[in-house]
Amino acid sequence: MLGFLFTFPSILNAQYIDTKWTVTGYFGELWFAEEEDILGKHQEFYKGWADGVFYSCDYAGQSATYNTHTITEFLVNKEFELVNQEKAFSKVFEENGLMNENTKVFVHRITCNGSKVTDRKVLYPFITVDGSNKAFYVYEGAIITFTFEK
Repeated sequence: MLGFLFTFPSILNAQYIDTKWTVTGYFGELWFAEEEDILGKHQEFYKGWADGVFYSCDYAGQSATYNTHTITEFLVNKEFELVNQEKAFSKVFEENGLMNENTKVFVHRITCNGSKVTDRKVLYPFITVDGSNKAFYVYEGAIITFTFEK
């Protein structure tokens, strides 16, 4: 087992996403969605399969990649500056007790190739925080908050 850990050390740094996430809240504005259509709903991922309120992929070429940032790096990342979310994420992270500057933030890009070109999908950014059972997703004008049971 120890040899495996040294051979694949990057696996140890990734936040686990293969689980059933529950939408527990949001911060900001839902532009075209209704609160009752999102809150309490689920988003689930499992080994190439996904189903949920925001994204589905039925073993049709799903893949996931991620970038790792510290909280500070994430909050000043120019990619998120375009939608002016630094203050919003600061508030959301603070409310969830995640503002330790050494904490790692994982920004996941989850894609589904689909059986046909029209089936291709992307879920991005799906954001998890090291050591937390919380995840976040930028959707319309809101940051959606997810939780999974540890």
